Amino acid sequence: MAASPRRRFGWLRSATTLAAVAGVAALGLTVPAGAATPNPMAHPERDWMGSTIAAHEHVTPAAGARALAAPAGLPGLDVSHWQGTINWTTVKNQGAKFAYIKATEGTTYRDPNFSANYTNAYYAGLVRGAYHFAQPASSSGAAQADYFAAHGGGWSKDNQTLPGMLDIEYNPNGATCYGLSQASMRSWITSFLNEYHAKTTRWATIYTTTDWWTTCTGNTSAYANNDPLDIARYSSSVGTLPAGWGFYTFWQWADSGTFPGDQDVFNGSQARLVALANNTP
Repeated sequence: MAASPRRRFGWLRSATTLAAVAGVAALGLTVPAGAATPNPMAHPERDWMGSTIAAHEHVTPAAGARALAAPAGLPGLDVSHWQGTINWTTVKNQGAKFAYIKATEGTTYRDPNFSANYTNAYYAGLVRGAYHFAQPASSSGAAQADYFAAHGGGWSKDNQTLPGMLDIEYNPNGATCYGLSQASMRSWITSFLNEYHAKTTRWATIYTTTDWWTTCTGNTSAYANNDPLDIARYSSSVGTLPAGWGFYTFWQWADSGTFPGDQDVFNGSQARLVALANNTP
């Protein structure tokens, strides 16, 4: 994956600041008098699954990551426009079985390479799904779920479409938990998941790290019964999982390797991957 550029903090002014303050108030947050408001969508084009992890958690250096043995299970990848044009037939021939592809962020941003990646991965024969990079400080969970479902995050029972994924990780633009309390973050996540389910009949996969989940949700186990877990940990072992999940469904185990983008593994067989895609036992 391309190295992450230096992160910026955007600052809104004049009418834009007033709109941002109103949005923050709608989420139940408080803005100190006279304080500038961080832009919750400063650079969505630079956000992808795991783009914030290196700044907050130990990450095996790229050279070391390439030396890691791939975990057991089906190999796959996740990508965004950062990878440029991808030859999905080559990726398939290299052994990839599935992919998650960035579709949206917030309620305004669509990844410019999503349509090409999503379509070409399908025709190459991969089981693939879309993901949404969460921005809990910019709008409600339900609003973002609606936007995601309408712009690539839909689902159909066609053997090759995974449930959409909620990518919820460290804030790339400011406070780790986006200025939300643990209770407010749980409410935001619940709002997103319930709305996504209402729109698609599927419970979204949740991508996160154990550290972020513990810090920002209080390590809730509320979603473990319905929502598959995609855990991010760049190491030779998956480590402790968030509360309630007795196993991971996907593991993002390295941020570079054989495939473009991040390296992932599905914890099961091809038949189980297709069953997850089709929502069958």
